[in-house]
Amino acid sequence: MLKSLAIAFLSTLMILRAAEPKKGEVIHDLKIGDPAPNFALPGIDGKTHALTEYDKAKLLMVAFISNHCPDSHAAESRIKKLVQDMKGKSFTLVAINPNNPDGLSIDELGYSKYNDGFEDMKKYAAEAGFNFPYLYDGEKQAAAQAYGCLATPHVFLFDAERRLRYKGQFDDSHLEDAATVKSPDARNALEALLAGKPVPIEVTKPHGCSTKWLSKKGGIAAQTEKWDKTPVEVTMIDSAGVSALRKNGTKNVRLFNVWATWCIPCVAEFPELVKTARKFDMREFEFISISVDEPKETAKVKAFLEKRGAGLSGRGKAALKAEGRPTNSYIFSGGEMSDLMKVLDPEWPGGAHTRFSSGRMAELFGVTMDRSMERNFGRKWSSIWGRFIRSRNCVWILDRLRISPDLPFICNHCTAFSPSYDPVS
Repeated sequence: MLKSLAIAFLSTLMILRAAEPKKGEVIHDLKIGDPAPNFALPGIDGKTHALTEYDKAKLLMVAFISNHCPDSHAAESRIKKLVQDMKGKSFTLVAINPNNPDGLSIDELGYSKYNDGFEDMKKYAAEAGFNFPYLYDGEKQAAAQAYGCLATPHVFLFDAERRLRYKGQFDDSHLEDAATVKSPDARNALEALLAGKPVPIEVTKPHGCSTKWLSKKGGIAAQTEKWDKTPVEVTMIDSAGVSALRKNGTKNVRLFNVWATWCIPCVAEFPELVKTARKFDMREFEFISISVDEPKETAKVKAFLEKRGAGLSGRGKAALKAEGRPTNSYIFSGGEMSDLMKVLDPEWPGGAHTRFSSGRMAELFGVTMDRSMERNFGRKWSSIWGRFIRSRNCVWILDRLRISPDLPFICNHCTAFSPSYDPVS
């Protein structure tokens, strides 16, 4: 329920932002009865596709979708079913990705392992089993402007004369479960036209992720620069404090990283950890770093973290404030490294390069994956499986969210273990 409300809120917010076109785009408000704008766009099949090649179909639906958006993901199974159900009924659906990858900020990529680039479209469509053409408009975004695409998904249905008869949401659900659909507006419009009846509702408001216009690139760069310069608060933590964090009474997956400024592997991998933390900033995820530098090296640790952009976002700060904590960046002050690992990881094999994740979504060393992962993140775009990786100087569980290819940890002499239970199977 909380996930549904959160996605609904974010989707509404994104649409409100999208309602005000950025400088550089002229977004046309296509009206009922207007002709379908022409296009000539590259498809994932390697061919260029134009509006006129679909002339044989009595009805045409143009659906703007994307690789990265959870609302778009949620609708895809129902879009595929619609195409399947309408076989032989003189209907064609063509999907268009309107987004330019440069219009996406890193924290908008936390729901998919793919960005919205053309090459990733090919991979995503193959994985998702698309049974319809998938075209790319992200380079010039001319089709998105001509149709007035505000979000993904956003659909437009045209009659035999290629006049607009319906536009708006595919249906009213933000979730993948078809049982959550209360108003299948696009299907209703299509079935009405096929039956020669008036469309019951001609216009609805689309919900989903705002169109990623190229003009957003400058704002994203400014946002990234601000994030890079965010101050980091470093505080001391003892064994009791670590134990409390380890128990994790929140809904979040917590990725712990035990490191030191003198640890070469720790330093080398830290940028990827920051990138991962930013990517999942909108998700129920926390990156907690615990340095084993001497407490007298606090200034050095702080400088290291700030140089690598480890500061918290506004969302992160608000979440920590609600927990009554000022930071996720600590220096262990409770004794030796062994004292820290007794509470953090009793099976620690040694070394300062240690990482694992905790939370109700993944039980470390229990090798079980909770069904709550599916409830909280959704089965399709957030299916989880666990993998343990061990060596002489590194131990961690990688909660692979299926959407996280950005953890390229390399460790010599590692051994991988498959989980005994996989909610995907």
